[in-house]
Amino acid sequence: MNDSLYIAATGMQAQQKNLDTIANNLANLTTPGFKTGRVNFQDMVYRMGQPAGAEALSLAPSNASAASSDAHGTGVSVLSMSQQFTMGEMKKTDGVLDVAISGAGFFEVSLPDGTRAYSRGGALQVNADGFLSSPEGNMLKPGIHIGSDVKSVSIMADGKVMVQANGQNSASEVGTIDMSTFADPTGLTPLGQNLYKPSAKSGEPVFGRPGENGVGTLAQGFTEMSNVNMINEMVNLMTAQRAYEMSVKVIQASDEMLAMSNNLRK
Repeated sequence: MNDSLYIAATGMQAQQKNLDTIANNLANLTTPGFKTGRVNFQDMVYRMGQPAGAEALSLAPSNASAASSDAHGTGVSVLSMSQQFTMGEMKKTDGVLDVAISGAGFFEVSLPDGTRAYSRGGALQVNADGFLSSPEGNMLKPGIHIGSDVKSVSIMADGKVMVQANGQNSASEVGTIDMSTFADPTGLTPLGQNLYKPSAKSGEPVFGRPGENGVGTLAQGFTEMSNVNMINEMVNLMTAQRAYEMSVKVIQASDEMLAMSNNLRK
């Protein structure tokens, strides 16, 4: 059996996954709050064997026989997919409900099925019931009721939400935006729409107030842009393309060698 064919095939498959991830990163270059994805590779199980002529060593001491055995890899596989949660650029929008997280932390939102997810996207809105929610309509937890007949909304760096209703002379506090942190945010499972759910790797969320215990602060009137670095992604794209090309060359070379072996009797 010519293992090189199968080994090169695993390389092509892994680089295709890498290419798909790079393409997704570049496609979301201008998506607010998007976090760069990265493919983590690992070498596959090693197969033990003996080199040619090992039979001649059968009379040698056992340690010499063990030393004569060799091991070769069987290719590469994708170990995991992870997100890179470095800070994106803070873009000033002056939107009243645009809130960026400066530092670590996630907003917690309630999904339609009752489960909870976590997001860095801070383009908030008021839903039909008057509660602060994500652009998709997922209500922030804990629920903060803004109402519809309001004159101004102020969101402080520490998460306090102040609302001045029409007809009132001063603003009143209606709630506080809490945030969540994770031991390893790179282990979060992406759901799309800038939403993530915890996994065994990320650990369970730890709740805290903005500005306390390492939790980031909030900036009203800003949005966090994508952290995709176009130059790095283009370099990664060329590297993935070349690695894929080399695997194809290995398959071509192995095929030619097999053809030579088949033609020996001609």
